[in-house]
Amino acid sequence: MLYEAEFWVAVAFVLLVLGLFKLGVHKTVAGALDDRTARIRAELDEAQRLRAEAEALLAEYRRRRQEAEAEAAAIVANAQAEGERLQSEAKAKVEEFVARRTKMAETKIAQAEAQAIADVRSAAADAAVAAAETLLTETVKGKLAGQLVTDGIKGLAARLN
Repeated sequence: MLYEAEFWVAVAFVLLVLGLFKLGVHKTVAGALDDRTARIRAELDEAQRLRAEAEALLAEYRRRRQEAEAEAAAIVANAQAEGERLQSEAKAKVEEFVARRTKMAETKIAQAEAQAIADVRSAAADAAVAAAETLLTETVKGKLAGQLVTDGIKGLAARLN
């Protein structure tokens, strides 16, 4: 047993472990492991805090998006209502314009009709006077003819007006 290599390897290992134990390596290793555990725990806590912050931020953005969508819907509804109002106002103005133009056209037509009637009466009166003058001139001669023509024209003109 003293001549076997495994025995001496085991003795060297035990001496190494005792030497390391005496030097306090176990405390250093335990401290390093504790430090690493604390660092990992801190990183996990930071990750949890960041996740909670990200979730809160996501909830805030979702809320803002919903508000923006609601505002956009309200703007669209207001624009549609305004468009309908403007359309009805424009329609009323067009109808008013057409009615006013129709009335103006009817007034002009009535004026033109009255003017045409007056022109026809005037032309008829002139033709009647000329015909009467010609007829009287051909049938009646002398001083009596001139007087009849003058009196007849004055009387005819008075009746026509």
